[in-house]
Amino acid sequence: MAIKILLLKDVDKLGRAGDIVSARPGYIRNYLLPHGFAEIATKLALHKQARIQEERRQQAILDKADAEKVSEALKQIQLTTIVKVDHEGHMYGSVSSLDIVHLIKEQSGIEIERRNVQLKHPLKNTGKHTIPLKLKEGVAAELIIDIIAEGAPETAPQA
Repeated sequence: MAIKILLLKDVDKLGRAGDIVSARPGYIRNYLLPHGFAEIATKLALHKQARIQEERRQQAILDKADAEKVSEALKQIQLTTIVKVDHEGHMYGSVSSLDIVHLIKEQSGIEIERRNVQLKHPLKNTGKHTIPLKLKEGVAAELIIDIIAEGAPETAPQA
């Protein structure tokens, strides 16, 4: 049996702050309430709903502006990483979304979260790859990463 709750913060795959949603009792009791993400939808909570939704709208405007700035900054950079390969040219391991997050921070100083990297599978081939990103408020971005084999002659970027 689902219980109606008022979300105080955005919760992935459930809703945004100010929404009244239904969820299972165990999820509410064990996760949402203890972490302060929601409260039970009582009459008092419903009075808070309009205020929470207005705060969410204000925050969404700021988040979207920040995400667009990050998206523009990411268009300007091209990440490069050097990986070990065997004698046949196959990579040892792979480049995962977490590796990409670390590379972005290391090479450009921009911080994003792992969930922003929309990588279906870890990268297991050398060469250039286009990585889709989904930033806050649905702002989409793309990033180019060049995976180079260790010991291979690096190609200089053309001017």
